[in-house]
Amino acid sequence: MARKAYARRYAQAVFEIALEKNELERWHLDLVKVAAAVSDSNFLAVLENPKIKSEDKSRLLSQVLGDINPLALNLVLLLITRAGIGMIGEIATEYQRLLDVYRGIQAADVTTAVPLDDRDKQKLVEKLSSLVGAKVVLKSEVDPGILGGIIARVGGKLLDGSTRSKLIALKRELVGGERKR
Repeated sequence: MARKAYARRYAQAVFEIALEKNELERWHLDLVKVAAAVSDSNFLAVLENPKIKSEDKSRLLSQVLGDINPLALNLVLLLITRAGIGMIGEIATEYQRLLDVYRGIQAADVTTAVPLDDRDKQKLVEKLSSLVGAKVVLKSEVDPGILGGIIARVGGKLLDGSTRSKLIALKRELVGGERKR
């Protein structure tokens, strides 16, 4: 939990810097680039190795990452010295969330029993957008375990219209009804 809180704080600080310098997209691309590079376990091991000098790590990062914002490189070096480079992916994800909120976009995690075609996805985006009052970007997942219907998470809201949850609710109602007699 503490790691997630730290990632949120770093992302918030980075977002404020990016907003102040009008470099929102550049920071987004740089964070994604760093997160992709660090996802290589061998590269991460080199960065976390205390026997390798900071100057050598800095040179290596510059070579691997190429044209990256100097402040983003400083962030990476700071995370390395504080043994927090492993959370760069979480920082990038949180930064993306902050960027979406700033742009008025909300992510909707949608689970269905069967894959949705493009027409159904578009209708769902329109419905969810009108429901939450913001542009919605759909992330869909298929889970046959819900039997049918849809489960959508948008912002802090959970909309569960799955057949499975309806069956569970019906079961509770039937079991509860027996006890009342």
